[in-house]
Amino acid sequence: MSDKSYGFDTLQIHAGSRPDPTTGARQTPIYQNTAYVFRDTDHAAALFNLQEVGYIYSRLTNPTVSVLQERIAALEGGVGGVGTSSGHAAQIMALFALMRPGDNIVASTRLYGGTVTQFSHTIRRFGWSATFVDTDDLEAVEAAADDRTRAIFCESIANPGGYVSDIPALAKVAERLQVPLIVDNTSATPWLCRPIEMGATLVVHSTTKYLSGNGTSVGGAIIDSGRFDWTAAGKFPALTEPEPAYHGLKFHETFGPMAFTFHGIAIGLRDLGMTMAPMSAFQTLLGIETLSLRMERHVRNAEKIAAWLEADPRVTEVTYAGLPSSPWYERAKRLYPKGAGALFTFGVRGGYEACTRLVNSVEIFSHVVNLGDTRSIINHPASTTHRQLTPEQQEAAGAGPDTVRLSIGIEDADDLIRDLDQALAKATA
Repeated sequence: MSDKSYGFDTLQIHAGSRPDPTTGARQTPIYQNTAYVFRDTDHAAALFNLQEVGYIYSRLTNPTVSVLQERIAALEGGVGGVGTSSGHAAQIMALFALMRPGDNIVASTRLYGGTVTQFSHTIRRFGWSATFVDTDDLEAVEAAADDRTRAIFCESIANPGGYVSDIPALAKVAERLQVPLIVDNTSATPWLCRPIEMGATLVVHSTTKYLSGNGTSVGGAIIDSGRFDWTAAGKFPALTEPEPAYHGLKFHETFGPMAFTFHGIAIGLRDLGMTMAPMSAFQTLLGIETLSLRMERHVRNAEKIAAWLEADPRVTEVTYAGLPSSPWYERAKRLYPKGAGALFTFGVRGGYEACTRLVNSVEIFSHVVNLGDTRSIINHPASTTHRQLTPEQQEAAGAGPDTVRLSIGIEDADDLIRDLDQALAKATA
């Protein structure tokens, strides 16, 4: 399934997958094992020298995870991928090959709260830093960069507000700065948005969300476009200079378009150990097989529910980019023609207390902090996912105290509307 001329619906079922050569099993097996037998000592040495591709130890490579990596890469239009233990692990791994102490990234203010915390605090322990800017202000994005900037980071459809990023415009800024654009495509999935086609260098996912779609497995992925010239600006020595652990091997010189992917496995997974479990890969593969079918229903339900909420006097605003009233409606139509996703927020009259009463009153919606599940999900970001942020950061991220986030599932939309109606009645009584 290396032929990328196949359609999306075919790739989501077949990419990376082949019948098991021993048993003929058609579904990808769960290779729940740690290590793999070498043919002989020469074979082992070749694998450890990166002279041959194969399986050594499941911290590095695993046949089930390999199928998932290839499938997501095919759907995103990339050359390769690295599976990780979570979406947060994917973000750190994406930066790991690019950054040295003292380096920085320019990041969107509209990000998942955990990502804002990771970039505000955790990465500083590596000696890295992040400058947060409104990525609609392209001049501000460029002005925030300096000679130690190594990437621009945004979300295609931002969590929690459903804001849609202008990826082609940001890609042009990144090109001028000679740095990669990293796009978190978790909320959009490659069915709605293919950032690589818009100029992104790397795509990261929390596979926990829509790709899995079933709320059973945690994982992440990094997909490499294979199009970035890591040598051009002299900014990425991990990929261009001799690697002491591999006897002076230069990743970009040796692996060309696959340099980042090979570094992610041979160095990132080897040393950081942020490895995806085979069972998680298997469950995510099952989810991806129905991705396009689910996303179509997610979007259709979201459009109906967002329109109903916008017309309700108990609601102060709805942030869904699929509504004609949204300031990002035209951008969403241009860049995301299949729909603006199924994640958005709305304001409730009565503020913080009304929001918490609403969340406590739903019957079908689940009050959890996941998103992208087949089940519809509700939460109050200011008291959960964005609680660690300052009030200013909450507002910038679209997660103020009077805001409720919805991740619309694939249930009957009328049932979901009735559930929100009765909960709003209790919340605003």
